[in-house]
Amino acid sequence: MIKVILFDLGNVLIDFDYNIAAKRIAHFSGVSPKDIPKLLLGSSITGLFEGGKIPPEEFFLRVKELLKLDISYERFVPIWNEVFFLSGKNRSVYSLANRLRDNYKIAVLSNINILHYEYLKERFPVFSIFHEVFVSCGMGLVKPDPQIYIKTLDILGVKPEEVFYTDDREELVKSARRLKINGFVFKDIIKLKVDLAVSGVACN
Repeated sequence: MIKVILFDLGNVLIDFDYNIAAKRIAHFSGVSPKDIPKLLLGSSITGLFEGGKIPPEEFFLRVKELLKLDISYERFVPIWNEVFFLSGKNRSVYSLANRLRDNYKIAVLSNINILHYEYLKERFPVFSIFHEVFVSCGMGLVKPDPQIYIKTLDILGVKPEEVFYTDDREELVKSARRLKINGFVFKDIIKLKVDLAVSGVACN
């Protein structure tokens, strides 16, 4: 029996596009805008930052070196943060989560760095309806590390089979499934409702 509905954040509850930041960062770098996201996401820097292993200032210095940036920390942070936007898809998921909260514990589990987390808390009403919010930068763990799911289950006080989990990244869902969590790849609100129904969750 499902007791907890666990949502990923990015591309589920809120959309983001690093190309937005890349185009602006390119003005301060010798690197092409199309190469910036690949360099950032392909390096260990972003993972360390999302895992809370390095502070924002160190992250900036490493990115500055990687992209050969001529920009101050104060100017970099807003550019780095302003990559998020709400789509109709996000609003549909949020509305569904709000309806589910009366009968289930609803929670978020996200790989996210502290700058983005603080920014979203201030600018977007994404987290307010959730009973629990688990973020990688606060847990010191990053999906798909099995330990982040185990720690989440422990805090929630539930068994793996009592959790429904939706995430847009298949490799993260697979990691959760290996622990017997009911994981499903998120595509859109229609598929999410079908996946919930298959798992015995009424979402009218």
